[in-house]
Amino acid sequence: MKVIVIDEVAAEGLALLAQDPRVEMDIRPGLKKEELLAIIGDYEAIITRSGTNVDRDLLDAAKKLKIVARAGVGIDNVDVDYASARGVIVVNAPFGNTNSAAEHTMALLLAFYRNITKANASLKSGEWKRAQFTGYELKGRTAGVIGLGKVGGRVATRLKAFECEVLACDPYVAVKRAHDLGVRLVSHEEIYRNCDIITIHTPLNGETLDMIGEKEIAMMKEGVVLINAARGGIFNEQALLNALQAGKVAGAAVDVWSEEPPETELLKELIAQQRLVVTPHLGANTFEAQINVAVDVSREILNYLDDQPLENAVNIPRFDLTLMEQMRPFLNLVKVMCDLAFQLVDDNPAKLTFGYAGTIAHYDCSPLTVCGLAAILNLVVDQEVNMVNALLIAENMGIVVEEHKSTHADAFSNLITLTVEGQGKRRLLSGTLFEGVPRIVRLRDYAMDFSPEGHMLLLNYADRPGMIGRIGTILGTRDINIAAMNLGRREKKGEAMVILSLDSAVPPDVVEEVRNATDATFIRPLNMKSDGRSRGLAG
Repeated sequence: MKVIVIDEVAAEGLALLAQDPRVEMDIRPGLKKEELLAIIGDYEAIITRSGTNVDRDLLDAAKKLKIVARAGVGIDNVDVDYASARGVIVVNAPFGNTNSAAEHTMALLLAFYRNITKANASLKSGEWKRAQFTGYELKGRTAGVIGLGKVGGRVATRLKAFECEVLACDPYVAVKRAHDLGVRLVSHEEIYRNCDIITIHTPLNGETLDMIGEKEIAMMKEGVVLINAARGGIFNEQALLNALQAGKVAGAAVDVWSEEPPETELLKELIAQQRLVVTPHLGANTFEAQINVAVDVSREILNYLDDQPLENAVNIPRFDLTLMEQMRPFLNLVKVMCDLAFQLVDDNPAKLTFGYAGTIAHYDCSPLTVCGLAAILNLVVDQEVNMVNALLIAENMGIVVEEHKSTHADAFSNLITLTVEGQGKRRLLSGTLFEGVPRIVRLRDYAMDFSPEGHMLLLNYADRPGMIGRIGTILGTRDINIAAMNLGRREKKGEAMVILSLDSAVPPDVVEEVRNATDATFIRPLNMKSDGRSRGLAG
Protein backbone atom coordinates (compact mmCIF):
# COMPACT_ATOMS: atom_id res chain seq x y z
CA MET A 1 0.00 0.00 0.00
CA LYS A 2 1.26 3.47 -0.90
CA VAL A 3 0.65 5.90 1.94
CA ILE A 4 1.17 9.67 1.88
CA VAL A 5 1.45 11.76 5.05
CA ILE A 6 0.28 15.28 4.14
CA ASP A 7 0.57 17.01 7.54
CA GLU A 8 3.06 17.03 10.41
CA VAL A 9 2.59 13.69 12.20
CA ALA A 10 4.80 12.24 14.94
CA ALA A 11 7.50 10.04 13.41
CA GLU A 12 7.43 7.73 16.45
CA GLY A 13 3.80 6.90 15.70
CA LEU A 14 4.49 6.29 12.00
CA ALA A 15 7.21 3.76 12.86
CA LEU A 16 4.64 0.94 12.72
CA LEU A 17 4.07 1.67 9.03
CA ALA A 18 7.73 2.33 8.27
CA GLN A 19 8.62 -1.12 9.59
CA ASP A 20 6.01 -2.99 7.52
CA PRO A 21 7.41 -4.22 4.17
CA ARG A 22 3.95 -3.97 2.57
CA VAL A 23 3.84 -0.20 3.08
CA GLU A 24 5.54 2.42 0.95
CA MET A 25 5.24 5.69 2.84
CA ASP A 26 5.96 9.21 1.60
CA ILE A 27 6.02 12.06 4.12
CA ARG A 28 5.08 15.25 2.22
CA PRO A 29 3.67 17.90 4.58
CA GLY A 30 3.19 21.46 3.42
CA LEU A 31 2.41 20.77 -0.24
CA LYS A 32 0.38 23.36 -2.08
CA LYS A 33 -3.02 22.14 -3.20
CA GLU A 34 -2.00 22.02 -6.88
CA GLU A 35 1.10 19.97 -6.02
CA LEU A 36 -0.94 17.56 -3.91
CA LEU A 37 -3.61 17.10 -6.59
CA ALA A 38 -0.89 16.29 -9.13
CA ILE A 39 0.49 13.33 -7.14
CA ILE A 40 -2.39 12.04 -5.00
CA GLY A 41 -3.63 9.64 -7.69
CA ASP A 42 -0.77 7.24 -6.89
CA TYR A 43 -1.74 6.71 -3.25
CA GLU A 44 -4.14 4.32 -1.53
CA ALA A 45 -4.03 5.90 1.93
CA ILE A 46 -3.78 9.47 3.25
CA ILE A 47 -2.68 10.40 6.75
CA THR A 48 -3.65 13.94 7.72
CA ARG A 49 -4.12 16.12 10.77
CA SER A 50 -5.97 19.41 10.47
CA GLY A 51 -3.71 21.30 8.09
CA THR A 52 -5.11 19.96 4.82
CA ASN A 53 -8.69 19.77 3.59
CA VAL A 54 -9.52 16.35 2.18
CA ASP A 55 -12.29 17.78 0.00
CA ARG A 56 -14.07 16.73 -3.19
CA ASP A 57 -11.25 17.90 -5.44
CA LEU A 58 -8.71 15.85 -3.53
CA LEU A 59 -10.96 12.79 -3.30
CA ASP A 60 -11.74 12.94 -7.03
CA ALA A 61 -8.04 13.13 -7.86
CA ALA A 62 -7.20 10.22 -5.54
CA LYS A 63 -8.34 7.48 -7.93
CA LYS A 64 -6.75 4.62 -5.94
CA LEU A 65 -7.67 5.90 -2.49
CA LYS A 66 -9.02 3.33 0.00
CA ILE A 67 -8.63 5.00 3.39
CA VAL A 68 -8.24 8.47 4.90
CA ALA A 69 -6.70 8.47 8.39
CA ARG A 70 -7.13 11.62 10.49
CA ALA A 71 -4.52 11.68 13.26
CA GLY A 72 -6.80 13.33 15.79
CA VAL A 73 -10.33 13.39 17.13
CA GLY A 74 -12.16 15.73 14.78
CA ILE A 75 -12.86 15.09 11.11
CA ASP A 76 -13.88 18.64 10.23
CA ASN A 77 -11.30 18.80 7.44
CA VAL A 78 -12.52 15.61 5.73
CA ASP A 79 -15.61 15.51 3.50
CA VAL A 80 -16.87 12.27 5.03
CA ASP A 81 -20.10 12.14 3.01
CA TYR A 82 -18.29 12.42 -0.31
CA ALA A 83 -15.63 9.95 0.82
CA SER A 84 -18.42 7.52 1.68
CA ALA A 85 -19.98 7.98 -1.76
CA ARG A 86 -16.59 7.11 -3.24
CA GLY A 87 -16.29 4.01 -1.02
CA VAL A 88 -13.37 5.51 0.89
CA ILE A 89 -13.07 4.59 4.57
CA VAL A 90 -12.43 7.44 6.99
CA VAL A 91 -10.79 6.67 10.33
CA ASN A 92 -9.73 8.93 13.15
CA ALA A 93 -7.97 8.64 16.52
CA PRO A 94 -10.63 9.62 19.03
CA PHE A 95 -8.84 8.48 22.17
CA GLY A 96 -5.16 9.28 21.62
CA ASN A 97 -5.39 12.88 22.79
CA THR A 98 -8.21 12.70 25.32
CA ASN A 99 -5.94 13.18 28.31
CA SER A 100 -4.12 16.08 26.65
CA ALA A 101 -7.40 17.82 25.81
CA ALA A 102 -8.71 17.36 29.36
CA GLU A 103 -5.52 18.68 30.91
CA HIS A 104 -5.49 21.69 28.57
CA THR A 105 -9.06 22.51 29.59
CA MET A 106 -7.96 22.61 33.21
CA ALA A 107 -4.88 24.65 32.28
CA LEU A 108 -7.07 27.26 30.56
CA LEU A 109 -9.46 27.38 33.48
CA LEU A 110 -6.72 27.76 36.07
CA ALA A 111 -4.88 30.31 33.94
CA PHE A 112 -8.01 32.46 33.94
CA TYR A 113 -8.91 32.06 37.62
CA ARG A 114 -5.35 32.77 38.81
CA ASN A 115 -4.51 35.46 36.20
CA ILE A 116 -1.48 33.45 35.07
CA THR A 117 -1.13 35.03 31.62
CA LYS A 118 -1.46 38.60 32.86
CA ALA A 119 0.87 38.09 35.81
CA ASN A 120 3.42 36.39 33.60
CA ALA A 121 3.47 39.29 31.11
CA SER A 122 3.68 41.83 33.96
CA LEU A 123 6.63 40.22 35.69
CA LYS A 124 8.50 39.69 32.43
CA SER A 125 8.11 43.39 31.68
CA GLY A 126 9.97 44.22 34.90
CA GLU A 127 6.97 44.97 37.14
CA TRP A 128 6.31 43.51 40.59
CA LYS A 129 2.56 43.77 41.09
CA ARG A 130 0.49 41.36 43.12
CA ALA A 131 -2.79 42.86 44.27
CA GLN A 132 -4.22 43.36 40.80
CA PHE A 133 -3.64 39.69 40.00
CA THR A 134 -5.56 38.32 42.98
CA GLY A 135 -7.43 35.27 41.76
CA TYR A 136 -10.21 32.90 42.78
CA GLU A 137 -10.33 29.29 43.96
CA LEU A 138 -12.19 26.53 42.17
CA LYS A 139 -13.20 24.86 45.44
CA GLY A 140 -16.90 25.15 46.13
CA ARG A 141 -17.87 26.36 42.66
CA THR A 142 -20.52 24.71 40.53
CA ALA A 143 -19.11 23.55 37.22
CA GLY A 144 -21.17 22.42 34.23
CA VAL A 145 -19.75 19.93 31.74
CA ILE A 146 -21.65 19.72 28.44
CA GLY A 147 -20.64 16.46 26.73
CA LEU A 148 -19.61 13.62 29.03
CA GLY A 149 -17.59 11.54 26.59
CA LYS A 150 -13.92 10.60 26.88
CA VAL A 151 -12.65 14.18 27.30
CA GLY A 152 -15.66 15.53 29.19
CA GLY A 153 -15.54 12.62 31.61
CA ARG A 154 -11.88 13.31 32.39
CA VAL A 155 -12.56 17.01 32.88
CA ALA A 156 -15.41 16.18 35.26
CA THR A 157 -13.09 13.93 37.28
CA ARG A 158 -10.48 16.70 37.52
CA LEU A 159 -13.07 19.29 38.52
CA LYS A 160 -14.22 16.94 41.28
CA ALA A 161 -10.62 16.70 42.46
CA PHE A 162 -10.62 20.50 42.83
CA GLU A 163 -13.73 20.09 45.03
CA CYS A 164 -16.20 21.55 42.55
CA GLU A 165 -19.81 20.43 42.44
CA VAL A 166 -20.17 19.05 38.90
CA LEU A 167 -23.35 19.02 36.83
CA ALA A 168 -23.28 17.36 33.43
CA CYS A 169 -25.46 17.31 30.35
CA ASP A 170 -25.25 14.65 27.65
CA PRO A 171 -28.36 13.07 26.05
CA TYR A 172 -26.29 10.13 24.77
CA VAL A 173 -24.83 9.06 28.12
CA ALA A 174 -26.35 6.58 30.55
CA VAL A 175 -27.17 7.67 34.09
CA LYS A 176 -24.75 4.99 35.31
CA ARG A 177 -21.77 6.72 33.67
CA ALA A 178 -22.63 9.97 35.41
CA HIS A 179 -23.06 8.10 38.68
CA ASP A 180 -19.68 6.39 38.24
CA LEU A 181 -18.06 9.79 37.68
CA GLY A 182 -19.78 11.26 40.71
CA VAL A 183 -21.65 13.92 38.74
CA ARG A 184 -25.32 14.74 38.34
CA LEU A 185 -27.00 14.60 34.92
CA VAL A 186 -29.22 17.61 34.27
CA SER A 187 -30.70 19.50 31.32
CA HIS A 188 -28.95 22.19 29.26
CA GLU A 189 -31.12 24.83 30.92
CA GLU A 190 -30.07 23.72 34.41
CA ILE A 191 -26.43 23.98 33.37
CA TYR A 192 -26.95 27.50 32.05
CA ARG A 193 -28.92 28.74 35.08
CA ASN A 194 -26.90 27.18 37.91
CA CYS A 195 -23.24 26.94 36.98
CA ASP A 196 -20.35 29.29 37.76
CA ILE A 197 -18.20 27.55 35.13
CA ILE A 198 -19.38 25.97 31.87
CA THR A 199 -17.06 23.89 29.72
CA ILE A 200 -17.97 22.31 26.39
CA HIS A 201 -16.82 18.87 25.18
CA THR A 202 -19.00 17.95 22.21
CA PRO A 203 -18.24 17.39 18.51
CA LEU A 204 -19.12 20.10 16.02
CA ASN A 205 -22.13 19.11 13.94
CA GLY A 206 -25.55 20.37 12.90
CA GLU A 207 -26.82 19.99 16.46
CA THR A 208 -23.96 21.80 18.18
CA LEU A 209 -23.10 24.59 15.72
CA ASP A 210 -23.82 27.89 17.55
CA MET A 211 -25.29 25.81 20.37
CA ILE A 212 -24.48 28.53 22.87
CA GLY A 213 -25.58 31.94 21.64
CA GLU A 214 -27.37 35.04 22.89
CA LYS A 215 -30.39 33.11 24.20
CA GLU A 216 -28.32 30.59 26.16
CA ILE A 217 -25.94 33.21 27.59
CA ALA A 218 -28.95 35.24 28.75
CA MET A 219 -30.00 32.30 30.96
CA MET A 220 -26.60 32.12 32.65
CA LYS A 221 -25.56 33.53 36.03
CA GLU A 222 -23.91 36.94 36.11
CA GLY A 223 -20.15 36.46 36.11
CA VAL A 224 -20.13 33.01 34.56
CA VAL A 225 -16.84 31.69 33.14
CA LEU A 226 -16.94 29.84 29.78
CA ILE A 227 -14.39 27.36 28.45
CA ASN A 228 -14.14 25.98 24.89
CA ALA A 229 -11.36 23.53 24.14
CA ALA A 230 -13.57 21.34 21.95
CA ARG A 231 -14.42 22.82 18.54
CA GLY A 232 -14.68 26.31 17.17
CA GLY A 233 -18.26 27.29 16.31
CA ILE A 234 -19.98 25.63 19.28
CA PHE A 235 -20.01 29.01 21.02
CA ASN A 236 -21.42 31.74 18.82
CA GLU A 237 -18.38 34.02 18.78
CA GLN A 238 -20.33 37.27 18.27
CA ALA A 239 -22.53 36.41 21.24
CA LEU A 240 -19.47 35.62 23.34
CA LEU A 241 -17.86 38.94 22.41
CA ASN A 242 -21.04 40.83 23.29
CA ALA A 243 -21.30 39.06 26.66
CA LEU A 244 -17.67 39.79 27.52
CA GLN A 245 -18.07 43.46 26.65
CA ALA A 246 -21.30 43.72 28.63
CA GLY A 247 -19.82 41.97 31.68
CA LYS A 248 -22.43 39.20 31.66
CA VAL A 249 -19.56 36.73 31.19
CA ALA A 250 -16.78 37.43 33.68
CA GLY A 251 -14.24 35.75 31.49
CA ALA A 252 -13.59 32.93 29.09
CA ALA A 253 -10.82 30.68 27.88
CA VAL A 254 -10.82 29.54 24.26
CA ASP A 255 -8.50 27.18 22.39
CA VAL A 256 -10.52 26.64 19.20
CA TRP A 257 -12.00 28.97 16.59
CA SER A 258 -14.53 28.89 13.79
CA GLU A 259 -11.73 29.97 11.46
CA GLU A 260 -8.16 28.75 11.99
CA PRO A 261 -6.01 30.72 11.83
CA PRO A 262 -8.44 33.47 12.91
CA GLU A 263 -8.41 36.29 10.35
CA THR A 264 -11.85 37.91 10.48
CA GLU A 265 -12.30 41.23 12.29
CA LEU A 266 -14.76 39.58 14.68
CA LEU A 267 -12.23 36.98 15.81
CA LYS A 268 -9.42 39.50 16.07
CA GLU A 269 -11.58 41.69 18.30
CA LEU A 270 -12.64 38.70 20.39
CA ILE A 271 -9.08 37.47 20.87
CA ALA A 272 -7.98 40.95 21.97
CA GLN A 273 -10.42 40.98 24.93
CA GLN A 274 -8.59 41.39 28.25
CA ARG A 275 -10.83 38.89 30.05
CA LEU A 276 -10.21 36.15 27.52
CA VAL A 277 -7.40 33.58 27.81
CA VAL A 278 -6.55 32.23 24.37
CA THR A 279 -4.37 29.52 22.81
CA PRO A 280 -3.97 28.50 19.13
CA HIS A 281 -5.69 25.08 19.19
CA LEU A 282 -3.20 23.41 21.53
CA GLY A 283 -5.57 20.92 23.17
CA ALA A 284 -3.97 17.93 21.49
CA ASN A 285 -0.51 19.44 21.25
CA THR A 286 1.45 17.33 23.67
CA PHE A 287 4.24 15.04 22.59
CA GLU A 288 2.41 12.10 24.14
CA ALA A 289 -0.84 12.84 22.31
CA GLN A 290 0.84 13.33 18.95
CA ILE A 291 2.55 9.96 19.26
CA ASN A 292 -0.65 8.29 20.47
CA VAL A 293 -2.83 9.50 17.57
CA ALA A 294 -0.15 8.63 15.02
CA VAL A 295 0.12 5.12 16.47
CA ASP A 296 -3.67 4.74 16.42
CA VAL A 297 -4.09 5.66 12.75
CA SER A 298 -1.07 3.59 11.75
CA ARG A 299 -2.67 0.58 13.42
CA GLU A 300 -5.91 1.23 11.57
CA ILE A 301 -4.10 1.19 8.22
CA LEU A 302 -2.42 -2.11 9.16
CA ASN A 303 -5.81 -3.47 10.28
CA TYR A 304 -7.13 -2.59 6.82
CA LEU A 305 -4.22 -4.39 5.17
CA ASP A 306 -4.74 -7.44 7.40
CA ASP A 307 -8.51 -7.46 6.72
CA GLN A 308 -9.14 -6.92 10.43
CA PRO A 309 -12.00 -4.86 11.89
CA LEU A 310 -11.37 -1.12 12.08
CA GLU A 311 -11.86 0.22 15.59
CA ASN A 312 -12.30 3.88 14.72
CA ALA A 313 -13.89 4.04 11.28
CA VAL A 314 -16.39 6.88 11.25
CA ASN A 315 -18.38 5.89 8.16
CA ILE A 316 -18.95 2.13 8.45
CA PRO A 317 -21.00 0.11 10.94
CA ARG A 318 -18.80 -1.35 13.62
CA PHE A 319 -19.05 -4.53 15.67
CA ASP A 320 -18.33 -4.47 19.34
CA LEU A 321 -14.74 -5.74 19.12
CA THR A 322 -15.28 -8.03 22.10
CA LEU A 323 -17.84 -9.90 19.94
CA MET A 324 -15.86 -9.90 16.71
CA GLU A 325 -14.64 -13.49 16.90
CA GLN A 326 -18.19 -14.67 17.57
CA MET A 327 -19.64 -12.59 14.72
CA ARG A 328 -17.02 -13.29 12.05
CA PRO A 329 -18.62 -16.65 10.96
CA PHE A 330 -21.96 -14.87 10.55
CA LEU A 331 -20.34 -12.37 8.18
CA ASN A 332 -19.36 -15.30 5.97
CA LEU A 333 -22.83 -16.83 6.28
CA VAL A 334 -24.45 -13.59 5.12
CA LYS A 335 -22.08 -13.32 2.14
CA VAL A 336 -22.83 -16.93 1.13
CA MET A 337 -26.58 -16.39 1.45
CA CYS A 338 -26.50 -13.17 -0.57
CA ASP A 339 -24.46 -14.78 -3.33
CA LEU A 340 -26.87 -17.69 -3.50
CA ALA A 341 -29.95 -15.46 -3.40
CA PHE A 342 -28.68 -13.27 -6.23
CA GLN A 343 -28.26 -16.31 -8.46
CA LEU A 344 -31.89 -17.25 -7.86
CA VAL A 345 -33.35 -14.00 -9.22
CA ASP A 346 -33.47 -12.72 -12.78
CA ASP A 347 -33.76 -8.98 -12.14
CA ASN A 348 -32.17 -6.41 -9.90
CA PRO A 349 -33.82 -6.46 -6.47
CA ALA A 350 -36.30 -3.80 -5.41
CA LYS A 351 -36.31 -4.74 -1.74
CA LEU A 352 -33.97 -6.69 0.55
CA THR A 353 -35.04 -7.80 4.02
CA PHE A 354 -32.52 -9.19 6.49
CA GLY A 355 -34.00 -11.09 9.44
CA TYR A 356 -32.03 -12.12 12.53
CA ALA A 357 -33.50 -14.57 15.04
CA GLY A 358 -32.17 -16.22 18.17
CA THR A 359 -29.19 -15.23 20.29
CA ILE A 360 -27.71 -13.08 17.51
CA ALA A 361 -30.72 -10.75 17.70
CA HIS A 362 -29.51 -9.48 21.08
CA TYR A 363 -26.62 -7.72 19.32
CA ASP A 364 -26.20 -4.96 16.76
CA CYS A 365 -26.62 -6.74 13.40
CA SER A 366 -26.28 -3.70 11.15
CA PRO A 367 -22.71 -4.62 10.09
CA LEU A 368 -24.07 -7.98 8.89
CA THR A 369 -26.82 -6.25 6.93
CA VAL A 370 -24.43 -3.81 5.26
CA CYS A 371 -21.92 -6.57 4.53
CA GLY A 372 -24.62 -8.64 2.84
CA LEU A 373 -25.93 -5.65 0.92
CA ALA A 374 -22.42 -4.93 -0.37
CA ALA A 375 -22.05 -8.56 -1.46
CA ILE A 376 -25.23 -8.34 -3.56
CA LEU A 377 -24.53 -4.90 -5.02
CA ASN A 378 -21.04 -5.96 -6.10
CA LEU A 379 -22.79 -8.38 -8.43
CA VAL A 380 -25.14 -5.70 -9.75
CA VAL A 381 -23.13 -2.50 -10.32
CA ASP A 382 -19.86 -1.67 -12.03
CA GLN A 383 -18.29 0.38 -9.24
CA GLU A 384 -16.69 -1.20 -6.17
CA VAL A 385 -19.16 -1.55 -3.32
CA ASN A 386 -18.07 -1.97 0.27
CA MET A 387 -19.47 -1.39 3.74
CA VAL A 388 -18.80 2.33 3.37
CA ASN A 389 -20.97 3.08 0.35
CA ALA A 390 -23.38 0.12 0.18
CA LEU A 391 -26.37 1.86 1.77
CA LEU A 392 -25.85 5.01 -0.28
CA ILE A 393 -25.67 3.05 -3.54
CA ALA A 394 -28.77 1.06 -2.61
CA GLU A 395 -30.63 4.30 -1.88
CA ASN A 396 -29.57 5.79 -5.21
CA MET A 397 -30.78 2.64 -6.98
CA GLY A 398 -34.13 2.80 -5.21
CA ILE A 399 -33.53 -0.47 -3.35
CA VAL A 400 -35.35 -0.67 -0.01
CA VAL A 401 -33.29 -2.31 2.75
CA GLU A 402 -34.99 -3.49 5.94
CA GLU A 403 -33.80 -5.32 9.03
CA HIS A 404 -35.93 -7.33 11.47
CA LYS A 405 -34.89 -9.02 14.71
CA SER A 406 -36.47 -11.60 17.00
CA THR A 407 -34.95 -13.46 19.92
CA HIS A 408 -37.11 -16.51 19.06
CA ALA A 409 -35.68 -18.84 16.39
CA ASP A 410 -37.67 -22.11 16.65
CA ALA A 411 -35.31 -25.06 16.25
CA PHE A 412 -32.12 -23.03 15.79
CA SER A 413 -30.04 -21.07 18.28
CA ASN A 414 -29.37 -18.54 15.52
CA LEU A 415 -31.10 -18.03 12.18
CA ILE A 416 -30.57 -15.46 9.43
CA THR A 417 -33.28 -15.02 6.79
CA LEU A 418 -32.85 -13.08 3.57
CA THR A 419 -35.82 -12.09 1.43
CA VAL A 420 -35.23 -10.66 -2.06
CA GLU A 421 -38.17 -9.02 -3.83
CA GLY A 422 -38.43 -7.56 -7.32
CA GLN A 423 -40.55 -7.60 -10.48
CA GLY A 424 -43.41 -9.21 -8.57
CA LYS A 425 -41.25 -12.15 -7.47
CA ARG A 426 -40.03 -13.08 -4.02
CA ARG A 427 -37.14 -15.34 -3.00
CA LEU A 428 -36.57 -16.37 0.60
CA LEU A 429 -33.76 -18.37 2.13
CA SER A 430 -32.71 -19.00 5.70
CA GLY A 431 -29.30 -20.04 6.93
CA THR A 432 -27.50 -20.92 10.11
CA LEU A 433 -24.12 -22.21 11.27
CA PHE A 434 -23.33 -25.82 12.08
CA GLU A 435 -19.93 -25.94 13.81
CA GLY A 436 -19.07 -22.65 12.12
CA VAL A 437 -19.99 -23.85 8.60
CA PRO A 438 -22.79 -22.03 6.67
CA ARG A 439 -25.88 -24.20 6.11
CA ILE A 440 -29.03 -23.30 4.20
CA VAL A 441 -32.06 -24.63 6.09
CA ARG A 442 -34.91 -23.10 4.09
CA LEU A 443 -35.57 -22.11 0.48
CA ARG A 444 -38.92 -20.45 -0.13
CA ASP A 445 -41.20 -22.58 2.09
CA TYR A 446 -39.18 -25.78 1.73
CA ALA A 447 -37.18 -27.11 4.66
CA MET A 448 -33.69 -27.92 3.34
CA ASP A 449 -30.27 -28.68 4.76
CA PHE A 450 -27.18 -28.15 2.63
CA SER A 451 -23.91 -26.31 2.63
CA PRO A 452 -23.51 -24.08 -0.47
CA GLU A 453 -20.20 -24.80 -2.14
CA GLY A 454 -18.73 -25.57 -5.53
CA HIS A 455 -21.21 -26.44 -8.28
CA MET A 456 -24.89 -27.07 -7.60
CA LEU A 457 -28.11 -27.63 -9.51
CA LEU A 458 -31.42 -26.50 -8.06
CA LEU A 459 -34.78 -27.51 -9.54
CA ASN A 460 -38.50 -27.75 -8.76
CA TYR A 461 -40.73 -30.39 -10.29
CA ALA A 462 -43.86 -32.44 -9.55
CA ASP A 463 -42.82 -35.21 -7.16
CA ARG A 464 -43.41 -38.61 -8.73
CA PRO A 465 -41.55 -41.93 -8.86
CA GLY A 466 -38.39 -42.17 -10.95
CA MET A 467 -37.53 -38.48 -11.12
CA ILE A 468 -34.31 -38.72 -9.14
CA GLY A 469 -33.28 -41.65 -11.31
CA ARG A 470 -33.84 -39.63 -14.50
CA ILE A 471 -31.73 -36.76 -13.20
CA GLY A 472 -28.95 -39.11 -12.08
CA THR A 473 -28.93 -40.93 -15.42
CA ILE A 474 -28.65 -37.72 -17.46
CA LEU A 475 -25.82 -36.36 -15.28
CA GLY A 476 -24.07 -39.72 -15.22
CA THR A 477 -24.02 -40.04 -19.01
CA ARG A 478 -22.34 -36.62 -19.15
CA ASP A 479 -19.76 -37.65 -16.54
CA ILE A 480 -21.10 -35.17 -13.92
CA ASN A 481 -20.79 -36.76 -10.49
CA ILE A 482 -23.36 -36.06 -7.77
CA ALA A 483 -21.58 -35.44 -4.47
CA ALA A 484 -24.70 -34.85 -2.35
CA MET A 485 -28.44 -34.40 -2.71
CA ASN A 486 -31.04 -32.66 -0.59
CA LEU A 487 -34.76 -33.01 -1.21
CA GLY A 488 -37.53 -30.82 0.15
CA ARG A 489 -41.27 -31.18 -0.37
CA ARG A 490 -44.50 -30.01 1.21
CA GLU A 491 -46.53 -33.19 0.76
CA LYS A 492 -46.42 -36.59 -0.91
CA LYS A 493 -46.60 -36.33 -4.70
CA GLY A 494 -46.70 -32.54 -4.44
CA GLU A 495 -44.09 -30.14 -5.76
CA ALA A 496 -40.55 -31.06 -4.76
CA MET A 497 -37.37 -29.01 -4.58
CA VAL A 498 -34.05 -30.76 -4.99
CA ILE A 499 -30.56 -29.35 -4.80
CA LEU A 500 -27.64 -31.39 -6.04
CA SER A 501 -24.02 -30.73 -5.09
CA LEU A 502 -21.84 -31.65 -8.06
CA ASP A 503 -18.16 -32.19 -8.77
CA SER A 504 -18.30 -30.10 -11.95
CA ALA A 505 -20.41 -27.42 -13.63
CA VAL A 506 -23.55 -28.32 -15.58
CA PRO A 507 -23.44 -27.16 -19.25
CA PRO A 508 -26.53 -25.30 -20.56
CA ASP A 509 -27.58 -28.16 -22.86
CA VAL A 510 -27.58 -30.58 -19.90
CA VAL A 511 -29.67 -28.14 -17.89
CA GLU A 512 -32.24 -28.14 -20.71
CA GLU A 513 -32.18 -31.93 -20.90
CA VAL A 514 -32.89 -32.22 -17.17
CA ARG A 515 -35.62 -29.59 -17.46
CA ASN A 516 -37.39 -31.52 -20.21
CA ALA A 517 -36.97 -34.89 -18.53
CA THR A 518 -38.50 -33.67 -15.26
CA ASP A 519 -40.90 -31.00 -16.52
CA ALA A 520 -39.13 -28.72 -14.05
CA THR A 521 -41.00 -25.54 -13.19
CA PHE A 522 -37.72 -23.93 -12.13
CA ILE A 523 -34.12 -24.98 -12.73
CA ARG A 524 -30.92 -23.08 -12.07
CA PRO A 525 -27.24 -24.07 -11.99
CA LEU A 526 -25.41 -22.37 -9.12
CA ASN A 527 -21.69 -21.74 -8.87
CA MET A 528 -20.06 -20.90 -5.55
CA LYS A 529 -16.51 -20.45 -4.38
CA SER A 530 -15.43 -21.88 -1.06
CA ASP A 531 -15.42 -18.38 0.47
CA GLY A 532 -18.98 -17.75 -0.63
CA ARG A 533 -18.37 -15.53 -3.67
CA SER A 534 -19.80 -16.48 -7.06
CA ARG A 535 -17.74 -17.67 -10.00
CA GLY A 536 -20.12 -15.93 -12.37
CA LEU A 537 -23.78 -15.20 -12.90
CA ALA A 538 -25.90 -18.15 -13.80
CA GLY A 539 -28.09 -17.99 -16.85
